[in-house]
Amino acid sequence: MVQDAAFLGTWPECPPDIADLFRRGAEIVLDPRPEWVETLHAASLSGERMRPIAEDPVLAAAVKQANLANIRHWAASNVRRPGRRVPANLDLDVLAVARDLVRRGLDESALDAYRTGHSVAWRRWMEICFELTSDAGLLRDLLDISALSISTFVEDTVSAVSERMQGERAELTRGAHAERRAVVTLLLEGAPIRRSRAEAQLGYRLTGPHTAAIVWSASTSVPDQLEAAAELLVRASGAAHRLTVVAGATAQWLWLPVDTSPDTDRLGAGLAAYPEVRIAVGRPGSGIDGFRRSHLDAVTTQRMLTRLASQHRAARYEDVHLAALLTVDPAQAEEFVSDTLGGLLNADAEIRETVATYLGEQCSSTRTAERLFTHRNTVLRRLARADDLLPRPLADNVTAVAAALEVARWRG
Repeated sequence: MVQDAAFLGTWPECPPDIADLFRRGAEIVLDPRPEWVETLHAASLSGERMRPIAEDPVLAAAVKQANLANIRHWAASNVRRPGRRVPANLDLDVLAVARDLVRRGLDESALDAYRTGHSVAWRRWMEICFELTSDAGLLRDLLDISALSISTFVEDTVSAVSERMQGERAELTRGAHAERRAVVTLLLEGAPIRRSRAEAQLGYRLTGPHTAAIVWSASTSVPDQLEAAAELLVRASGAAHRLTVVAGATAQWLWLPVDTSPDTDRLGAGLAAYPEVRIAVGRPGSGIDGFRRSHLDAVTTQRMLTRLASQHRAARYEDVHLAALLTVDPAQAEEFVSDTLGGLLNADAEIRETVATYLGEQCSSTRTAERLFTHRNTVLRRLARADDLLPRPLADNVTAVAAALEVARWRG
């Protein structure tokens, strides 16, 4: 049997007719259907033990990239050498996951994502196999070798990543960087640590003002862009220095000793030079409580931008607070926006902008015209057009329309 051969340290031979089927199936896997990929991602991030990863946009994106990297690695290997043992995948995307998990204080149980993804991949592979042949004998042999190939590849990759995590953990227990991260973790968790001791270890005063930010990217290949964007944030904030904690291969946590949030228009313009990077900024706070709360605000902002697939490159908590509350459940938020705005949702941008400005100016058409640098009659015509598109007249549903437009402004 195939399983016995693997146990004895040998690998079963793949006959030419089975190898041909294997190659053809692997070529299909190299270009997976989007809906199947989404199912794989959803499964790999499900379960209580995966919640810390699923709720962290950076970690969730890294796991998704690793999923695709693993699929393509296995498929490409079987296109070249069908049915042969596939070596563990140690591509950059997979190793980045190992670094990020350790830097967030997570252990090897997080690698359950690989095993959960295995079951989804196996179901899809069986569908492909049944499409390739109706010969019962060929199909049995193909599935037999396939089961060994996929399970062995997953376990080999999990073992390799686990070993890398152990090495990364040993590395992080040494040096100032690890010390900073440990102290910040204690502060964020509200642990009883003396302020003077924390300040000495961080090289950063915890009295006075703080504005926290998260600088991150979905790509593992832009460490220089992360650092440049962090410096851009410092300049835009007018801060003299910053506290930086490396939260992963693709994220930095920052604290700036300033009591005002940076201008997001200026940040967005500056980020044009770093197209892979985004910035989420928390509300300014004071003292240790402000240090903690401002960071949690930045986390909320980051999660909302990711949840809505927003095109905004930089955002502040005070700007997204309402939208963040309204979109905790994305499906319900989508339904609310669609039901409330009706045809206005897909109307010309100038009509939506006019309505939003009109509501922001407390329903004053005169002030709206001044804000938009247009004639009052133009504003009135656009508002009349909006009334035609809305399911209910604007005057009867002001609060809901304003909230729906706010969500629509931030979503992708």
